[in-house]
Amino acid sequence: MSKPSVTLTPKSFPQLFEVVKSLAADFATRADVHDRDNSFPFENFDALHKAQLLNLSVPVEFGGQGVGYVTLCRVIEKIASGDASTALVLTMHYLQHANAARTRRWHPAVYERVCRESVQGIALINAARVEPELGTPARGGLPATLAKRTSDGWQVTGHKQYTTGSPILRYFVVWARTDDDEPQVGNFLVPHDLPGVKIVETWDHLGMRATGSHDLILDDVLIPAEYLLDVRPPKAWSPPDPLSLAGGSLLLSALYQGVATAARDWLVGYLHQRSPANLGASLATLPHFQTSVGEIEALLYVNHRLIYSLAADIDNGEHDTNVNLQAQTVKYVTTNNAIQAVEIALKLIGNPGLFKTNPLERHYRDVLCSRIHTPQNDVICLALGKSALGIK
Repeated sequence: MSKPSVTLTPKSFPQLFEVVKSLAADFATRADVHDRDNSFPFENFDALHKAQLLNLSVPVEFGGQGVGYVTLCRVIEKIASGDASTALVLTMHYLQHANAARTRRWHPAVYERVCRESVQGIALINAARVEPELGTPARGGLPATLAKRTSDGWQVTGHKQYTTGSPILRYFVVWARTDDDEPQVGNFLVPHDLPGVKIVETWDHLGMRATGSHDLILDDVLIPAEYLLDVRPPKAWSPPDPLSLAGGSLLLSALYQGVATAARDWLVGYLHQRSPANLGASLATLPHFQTSVGEIEALLYVNHRLIYSLAADIDNGEHDTNVNLQAQTVKYVTTNNAIQAVEIALKLIGNPGLFKTNPLERHYRDVLCSRIHTPQNDVICLALGKSALGIK
C-alpha cells in the first residue's frame, strides 16, 4: 500500500505513530498468510523503510532519529499488534543500533557506514549468537565459532542457529572466539554477501513463523580487520552491559504486549458480533464475558505501566544501577501476563479460537514464544531470589 513520504523528527512523533498505526493495520491483512506459508514478509520491510522507520535507533549525526526507549517500545508494540514476526525482526535491528550507539566500540568508519546504510536503504542487522553445541551464550561457555587472524583480516567459521531475520539481514553480528592460545571472545561484523556465508532454511516453528530465524553457516568467511567489533577475555564480559540487557527486555515486553492487545481487540469484536439465537443479544452483554474481558484489561494495564515507566526512567537518566534486573522483572511479569490474557480469550470462546483460520490461534502461538527469549524465566527468578537473599 502507498505511504506518504514524511521526514520524521522528534517534533513529529504524533505523525510517526499515525504512520505506524497504518502500517500495522496493513501488515495484519497478510500476517496469517506468512504464518501459514512460513514465508518472510519482505514487503513489510519495504514499507517500513519508505516510512523511515528502520532508522529510529540510529544516531541523529548519521541521519537517523536517535529516539529513546519509550518511542521504540510504542512502535514495536503497535507493529506487533499487526504482525508479531515483523516486529521481532525490527526489535533486533533496533537493539543492535541502540547498543552500538551507546557503547561506540566499533571502528568509527565501519560504524558510520552501517548507520548510514540503515538510513538510506533496507540494511538490517542482527546478532548471530546461539549454536547447536553451546546453546545460548547467556548461559555461559565459549562459542565454537572461530575467528582466525590472517594477513587480510579475520577468517570466521561456525554454525549459528535462530538467526532472526536472516533472509533480509545485510549484516550479522557474530559471537565468536579467537584462535589465540588464551582465546578471547566477542563480536565480528559479517556482511551477508561475502563468499562462505550460507543460510540454511531450518525455521519451522510453533510461533513467530515468519521471522526467518534460520541457521547461519560461515565457512572460512574472510572479513576486514576493522570488522572486529568488540573482543575481550571471557571474564571481561561479566557483568554484561546493564542497559543493553535492559533495552532488550523492555522491547520484547512491548512486543508481546502488542500480541496480547491484538488478541484482546479480536475478542472484543467477536463478542459484539456473536449473537446466539437463544440469547437474542450479543455475548458482550453477558456479565461473565464482561468480567473476563475486565481481567484481560487489568493484565494489559499493569503491563503498560511497567513497560513505559521504566522506559521513561531510562530515557530520562533516572534509572539506578539495578536497571537490568528491574527490566528483567518487567519482562517476567509482562510476558506472563500477556500469555494469561490470550489464554483467557481462548477459554472464553472455546473451539472457534483454535481454528487455523482464527487470528486468536496465531496470537496464542506467537505469545508463547515470549518464554524462550533471553533472559528466560528461571534465570530472572534466580537473580531476583539471590538479590533478595543478599547472595552474589
